[in-house]
Amino acid sequence: MRILFLGDVVGRSGRDALTARLPELRTALRADLVVVNGENASHGFGLAPDMARAFFTAGADVVTLGNHSWDRKEIIPWIDQEPRVIRPANYPPGTPGKGSFVAVLDDGRKVLVVNVLGRLFMEPVDDPFRAVQAEVQAHPLGRAVQAAIIDVHAEASSEKAAMGHSFDGLVSLVVGTHTHTPSADHQILAGGTAFQSDAGMCGDYDSVIGMQKAPASMRFWRKVPAEKLAPAEGEATLCGIFVVTDDATGLATGVAPLRLGGRLSQAMPAI
Repeated sequence: MRILFLGDVVGRSGRDALTARLPELRTALRADLVVVNGENASHGFGLAPDMARAFFTAGADVVTLGNHSWDRKEIIPWIDQEPRVIRPANYPPGTPGKGSFVAVLDDGRKVLVVNVLGRLFMEPVDDPFRAVQAEVQAHPLGRAVQAAIIDVHAEASSEKAAMGHSFDGLVSLVVGTHTHTPSADHQILAGGTAFQSDAGMCGDYDSVIGMQKAPASMRFWRKVPAEKLAPAEGEATLCGIFVVTDDATGLATGVAPLRLGGRLSQAMPAI
């Protein structure tokens, strides 16, 4: 299976780049499944239903969220109606929506996608490790599903690495989101699971992690209320990770970063 995961979409610049380039990108990579983290799509904070629909029209199969899941209030009643948009699985019981989704491809192959929030330097939430464990046990790789993807929305690379090693050999891909900076540690772990600490963002990198430079920087210079942060509006770089898996085992056989457009050095998967 050929899987494309794209990191946090930030603001209009990220949305426009995604919807414009994803159709051709999906064709060029012959991607069977595309997962997009959309939690910063709306002015950098949250996701509106119409934005999610635009992502699906462009070629996304599943949209994951994170700590800004509820910043756009209209998503709260809508998320129960759209199972392809998932919020962190380790939110407390009774939270709207679901923390996982099983995508069924046209040929019948199934892919589990799970979204969790980290706990280091983040808001208090339930245990992400046990949340992933429950999903993996309910959907065993190579039997119930042909691939499994874990989006770990977290600050600390140590927590993301621990998640990767904890579920090495049990899922196809563990990939981090949230820090908006693509890490250079993409690899296949010893047990066959692809891993990257952070996929990066789909947004303008002439910025402070996607936000306009001056007001974002001023928050570090002085501890007084500052103007509201707004996304940078220059050309976006699409950032993500591309993974090829073995359908029999569900484990990764190839992994490569993707960086397309904008200011960063370009990387187009050749696998």
